[in-house]
Amino acid sequence: MTRRTGRRPGNPDTREAILDAARTAFAERGFDSASIRAIAATAGVDPALVHHYFGSKDQLFLAAMNSPVDPGELVPKVLAGPLDGIGERLVRTFLGVWDSPAGAAGVALLRSAVSNEWTARLMREFLTTQVLRRVLDQLDVDRAELPLRGSLVATQLGGLGLMRYVIRLEPVASADPELLVAMIGPTVQRYLTGPLPE
Repeated sequence: MTRRTGRRPGNPDTREAILDAARTAFAERGFDSASIRAIAATAGVDPALVHHYFGSKDQLFLAAMNSPVDPGELVPKVLAGPLDGIGERLVRTFLGVWDSPAGAAGVALLRSAVSNEWTARLMREFLTTQVLRRVLDQLDVDRAELPLRGSLVATQLGGLGLMRYVIRLEPVASADPELLVAMIGPTVQRYLTGPLPE
């Protein structure tokens, strides 16, 4: 029997070990404070291997979240056009994702986040760093207001997701998406760019 020579095959569990370490790091330290180096150390691998499997920290986070979509591809579409229409475009994009086959993963994540603090932390990080920050950074508003504005937008989108896709409250559950865009978009717009109470 001849022995194979050359590079040893990688451990098939390596990718999952990296994802487990990443989920823990992102949930405990948040996206900004979690480092590829620390995640690699926890997984017992070289940081280069993390980059090999996932590319960037953003991509690792999306994989750890099991995100069905990449906000980095969707947010530019939300931002394309006049700022006074960003609320409607954000709601339209949100509904487009959730009404697509990718929405099933979103529903599962939302259900889990409601009942599991660890998943809720990951969801907060995902919304804050991957979606809201990318939108809010483009607005011409007081930087000190951004956390509140982002949280208010999240109440609308999170509530819409919960009522339409999890609780399935009628008539919202079966409403035409464009009706919801017309009704909810202006509220999201006000949260993004409108004056806030003193």
